Amino acid sequence: MNSVQYMVTQRRERLKSELREEILAAARDLFVTEGYPSVSMRRIAESVGCAPGTIYLHFEDKAAILSAICVETFAKLDKRMEAIEKDGGDPLDRLRRGGQAYARFAVDHPNHYLVVFGSAGVAASKDETAKQAGFHSFDCLRGCVRRCVEAGVLRITDVEQVAQSLWASVHGVAMLIIAKPGFPFIEQNRLIDSVVDIAIEGIRKR
Repeated sequence: MNSVQYMVTQRRERLKSELREEILAAARDLFVTEGYPSVSMRRIAESVGCAPGTIYLHFEDKAAILSAICVETFAKLDKRMEAIEKDGGDPLDRLRRGGQAYARFAVDHPNHYLVVFGSAGVAASKDETAKQAGFHSFDCLRGCVRRCVEAGVLRITDVEQVAQSLWASVHGVAMLIIAKPGFPFIEQNRLIDSVVDIAIEGIRKR
């Protein structure tokens, strides 16, 4: 392959990747605003501005698009969570930062989060690829909890119980902030920090 052919190939791959991202972004917004069951492949194509057949060059069906959105969302979340899980320092502080990072990610990417954990999430839960991506993200939180248990700083030593309870807390505050924008919440970061602190203080060994 000569240099001209290489450049043409690279450009085609770049355009292909850009179109794929446009499809995912359009589908993500439509799944939130119109509801996953109501959105067709044709509707996604209309939003992107391409022929319906073009969508099928990238995704087999609507379920494949949803799966890709879930994998993409969890990959973005993993970058934040893995960095915290692997860094040094006090394990309890690391757990606190992990909970805060999770909730802030959700608030920073509301449509990503609503697709994964909203009504479309029910359909996504049937997809093995999306399911495994979600489990990996939860493993990051579980790892932070495990290090706290190993350090003897928690009064509850059941890793799964603590991880699921903390997840329920941060998921709850994130969904409230996203779903109730008209409610007079206190400043978002302050609210997130408060919820995480209350949750951790409830399990911290005295």
